[in-house]
This record gives sequence, structure tokens and C-alpha cells, in this order.
Amino acid sequence: MSSSYQSSVQAFAEAAECLGTLAHPVRLRFVQLLLSGRYTVGQLAEDCDIPKNVASEHLRLLQRCRILNSQREGRCVYYQVAEPHLASLMKILETRFQLSNSTPATVA
Repeated sequence: MSSSYQSSVQAFAEAAECLGTLAHPVRLRFVQLLLSGRYTVGQLAEDCDIPKNVASEHLRLLQRCRILNSQREGRCVYYQVAEPHLASLMKILETRFQLSNSTPATVA
């Protein structure tokens, strides 16, 4: 196998892992929200009507794929999208599946 083929296979494997991580309704909603601003785990959990510990696990998975990053400010940790190209992907999903782009009033 050529070196460029192996590089392509590795790149596709990484892409597939990140797409697999995104392939969950809560994580897609988190990305949709975070494209509009920074949120805390509590704000994200409240929007999705899930417990904070469950929201934290979803956030951890998204951070592991470098989709999100976080910033601590005092006692609060704010999450934000680390990969701005996700906006294009989210726009495609919103259009294709007629997803609402409503965001809560409490954007940081």
C-alpha cells in the first residue's frame, strides 16, 4: 500500500469516528446551540431536558474528538465549538431534516 493511501485511510477513519460521535440527537443539539454561543453544562442539560451528568458525558465525547473545547471562568465552565466548519454541516442537517434553530435566551 502506498503512503498516501494509508494517510487517506487514517484520515477517513478519524472522520468516521467524529461523525459517529456526532450521530446522536443530544450531541447534534449541543453543537447546534454551541454554534450560536457559549453554554455551561447546566444550560445545555436544561435545554435538552437531561441530567447534568448525562450532559457532561456527551460533552466529554465531543471534546475527545476535538469538536468542542471549554474555558473555565471562575466556577463556571463554558463550552464552545472548536471546529467552525461544523456550521456548514449543521446548516445541511437543519435544511434536510427541517430542524428548528431556536436557541434559549440565556446565551453566554
